[in-house]
Amino acid sequence: MVSILLASASERRREILSNLVSESSRLTSRALATDELTPPRGIEVANQVELVCAAKAKSAAEEVVLSQERADYVIVADTLVENPTDPFVSLGQPSDELSAASMLLGLSGRRHRVWSSTAILYSPSGNVRGTEILHGGWTANIWTDSAVVEFDELSEETLGILVSSGSWKGKAGGYDLAGMAGEYAILVEGEEVTVLGFSHRAIETLSSLIG
Repeated sequence: MVSILLASASERRREILSNLVSESSRLTSRALATDELTPPRGIEVANQVELVCAAKAKSAAEEVVLSQERADYVIVADTLVENPTDPFVSLGQPSDELSAASMLLGLSGRRHRVWSSTAILYSPSGNVRGTEILHGGWTANIWTDSAVVEFDELSEETLGILVSSGSWKGKAGGYDLAGMAGEYAILVEGEEVTVLGFSHRAIETLSSLIG
């Protein structure tokens, strides 16, 4: 049986992987114990998200080796929303209702790009080797993809509903395309899974590995 560890607290990411794995695979998930890298400033969001994902991969390998967890593959991912007016400014997860409202106001009536970077870590005991060399013989490959989402003009009432619902919690840019915000936003370019938290190419690769 193939064992997959999702090193993420995201329920949406777990749901996506749960729908991907077969009966011959076992999926577990947990958050990384290591603090997440703050996206560096002064570089494009595409590079920010990949650097954060690479840092998560490094931490995941170290934690798995230290805890002696058994897994054939470990998955880490990061998603950032690009500010519609500045490709060097990223929108991560809002910290409170005020920041959620501010992010949604900035996206209202506009198109924006969403970046997701995903790493698949390969066990030292497996047959697959990645290009990134990590701790304890673990290796990884990293994929980064983007998609474009367009928001309707959000009325004051709609904004209040989205914020008070708490649907922004844990979501880059303050919204979940597969949730309540999906009533007011559409995917205009790319793959939905990229907006929801994974590089679509990484998911395709994982599917072929465990299929």
